[in-house]
Amino acid sequence: MSETLLDVQGLTCPLPVLKANKALRSLGPGARLTVLATDPASVKDFRAYAAETGHALVGFSEDKGVYRFTLRKREDA
Repeated sequence: MSETLLDVQGLTCPLPVLKANKALRSLGPGARLTVLATDPASVKDFRAYAAETGHALVGFSEDKGVYRFTLRKREDA
């Protein structure tokens, strides 16, 4: 399975989600994208993004102010 890392640390809303959306468009169906972000608003933003787009938020963690999101691209996208 393909997995890509996107580091958007230091960027604020809405840039982390916009950059993740752009990265996901270039990936194949079912591919995983792991995003590293530092904006606390990104927690709410990525949950909403996944719900709205149908991509799965399959992982989330936080360590010392760095948020790690793992998204799986929809199979039909």
